[in-house]
Amino acid sequence: MASPESPAAATATATEPFPAIDGTAPGPLAQSPSADDSRSATTNRPAASSSLSGHLRRASVTFSQSELPEGFFAAAGGIASSVFSRQNVARPGSSAPSSPVVQSPEARQTIPEHSNGTPPFSEEPGSREPKTEGSSASQTTSMPIDEPAAAAPFPNGYHFPPKHSFGQSMKLGSISFWHYFMTPLGFVVTIYGLNVVAWGGMLFLLLCNASPAMCHPTCDDINSPRRIWIEIDSQILNALFCVTGFGLAPWRFRDLYFLLRYRLQHREEALRRLAGIHRGWFRLEGSAALPINIGPKNVEQHLSQAASRPAVPFPATKIPDVPLTGVRAPPTKLWKLDLVIWLMVWNTFLQCVLSGFMWGLNRYDRPSWSTGLFVALGCTVAAVGGLIMFLEGKSVKGIEGVPVSQQDLEQLESDRERGVWHYNNIKDEDLEAKRKKEEEKKRKHEK
Repeated sequence: MASPESPAAATATATEPFPAIDGTAPGPLAQSPSADDSRSATTNRPAASSSLSGHLRRASVTFSQSELPEGFFAAAGGIASSVFSRQNVARPGSSAPSSPVVQSPEARQTIPEHSNGTPPFSEEPGSREPKTEGSSASQTTSMPIDEPAAAAPFPNGYHFPPKHSFGQSMKLGSISFWHYFMTPLGFVVTIYGLNVVAWGGMLFLLLCNASPAMCHPTCDDINSPRRIWIEIDSQILNALFCVTGFGLAPWRFRDLYFLLRYRLQHREEALRRLAGIHRGWFRLEGSAALPINIGPKNVEQHLSQAASRPAVPFPATKIPDVPLTGVRAPPTKLWKLDLVIWLMVWNTFLQCVLSGFMWGLNRYDRPSWSTGLFVALGCTVAAVGGLIMFLEGKSVKGIEGVPVSQQDLEQLESDRERGVWHYNNIKDEDLEAKRKKEEEKKRKHEK
């Protein structure tokens, strides 16, 4: 065996990366706990505390940025306004070669820009041959001599889908609804909506005396089957309304908190947070002037200029997708955001009053007007808020575009070759001729 002074032993000692495994612990580790040990134990406690605070901080950030629907009517309005954008179309990275095609915002962010600053409209790989300038395929974006200006594609080549027949619309709507229903949120919203419709319909029929057999001894007798079932239906509907009125209250008051911070303290970041939460229908002042190729994937690269930050939601990744038309929607009036948030908060307040009457008083002592009044008020304020979101969302999609399926693209091309024009708007209507006709009709009416 080589002595400790041998060169081989010295080399092994010098190159050994870890201490040799030995059955006996080294001297320092075998000693009793010392000051160093207590110091290391002390430093571990803040680590555990920081871990807990990190979890709480991440949960707080997630809550402040979550986009949970404000209620059943708000969810219904959002779904209805985006029904055309929920077609069964392929997304970037899809492995299905024969799937319908959509011009997705994520794919367009990586497309080089034209000289006019708008990204060219192109399709996903695997669906069509790429169109190069100078090829015959690229001539489809040129305007034929007899093509109306309102039917011509946008400068980037995008065209709204053609108007569908009733059967096609029903088919697309069914497919869109099925895809939404298969999501956890869609399943819950659908089951909830069916319960509201079923129990609400039953209550309506009972109030209309649609079942005379229940009027025993009389329809208005407090112990008649009709009055008993009216009470049961009312309690079930009240419980269903409590799910949204109370369950979504944290998100509703979160939005109110941000709104008050902006209105009272003039905090710009609070409004930007609300713009990120309501990105489906709300647009900030100045957002229409942002470069057209900026989307959630690449927004951080374009925020070096502080002047553009007030027009971008917070966090910046909540910025709306790149518009398919190459045109951004104009800013939304702030009073509409105020109205939606306050209506949802008032829905929670009205639900509190309704629950107080339903749970605090029995059906013998409860005023007959209380249930109908507060159910109607609660439904009205929620429905108005959902209607505003639906109309604004539809308006945004009418400007920024909706995804187009491969079938619609083929129909647009074939109809164009045959001289059948589709007007390039979400309604596929000659809006200019319609406007002139309305002005002429108004002029005749004034005379």
